[in-house]
Amino acid sequence: MTVPSVEIRRGSDRARQNYGWLDSRQSFPFAGNFDLAAHAHGLLVVNNEDIVDAGSGFDTHQHRDAEIVTWVLSGSLVHQDSEGHSGVVFPGLAQRMSAGRGIWHSERNDSRRVDGARVAEPVHVVQMWIPPDEFGIEPSYQELPIDAELDSGRLVTVASGLPRHRHHAAIGLHNRHAGLHAARLQTGQSVTVPDAPYVHVFIARGSGDVEGFGRLGQGDSLRLTGIGGQRYTAAEPTEVLIWEMHAALRKPVDGHHGSG
Repeated sequence: MTVPSVEIRRGSDRARQNYGWLDSRQSFPFAGNFDLAAHAHGLLVVNNEDIVDAGSGFDTHQHRDAEIVTWVLSGSLVHQDSEGHSGVVFPGLAQRMSAGRGIWHSERNDSRRVDGARVAEPVHVVQMWIPPDEFGIEPSYQELPIDAELDSGRLVTVASGLPRHRHHAAIGLHNRHAGLHAARLQTGQSVTVPDAPYVHVFIARGSGDVEGFGRLGQGDSLRLTGIGGQRYTAAEPTEVLIWEMHAALRKPVDGHHGSG
């Protein structure tokens, strides 16, 4: 039985790494030899907010046994991997890569526009990791545009392995205990935070008020254990990412956490 608890993590308190081409803010310890599992909330082990300069990015590197969800806020990110998947990830596109038994991939801000002109602006992206239910599965990739659903102002299921979402989640996750939701809200619009054993609310842009807990600004996160059902109301145009998780991490996470 989980003991109810509430923890607010301010965006200004996150770890930050700035390499010039990459400005990364990390809600959980990430770079170096951190034990990802020891710092997890529920099943979520990584929630990195990155700004990547044009012409730069994460060169080819390996991941293993991690469900990696990439959510672009502005700009675009080019994905290529050793399983032959390639594409451009842009705002409103749900994207998941299952690293499984091992996959090599790259993510770069070097796409060209239709007219051939090189993109000049940075890409702003949030990358999130949870473990799969089983280690050593076949690597896979999935993406789906959900812009129209997001424009509705409601909470949209982005990716999920929860049985009840099997027929209407945007993309699947190889973890039957977790689901990711997103909402784009205008001032005054609100959504209900899922009621689950573990919930992680991240304000990707904008600000708003969570019923009973006060104001959350850009980069802030709310970690709920054994409590949920609150209303989140936008104080300005806002984009919020919410994980609902019905289990806690019990296995070590590999992931090969360098960056990207």
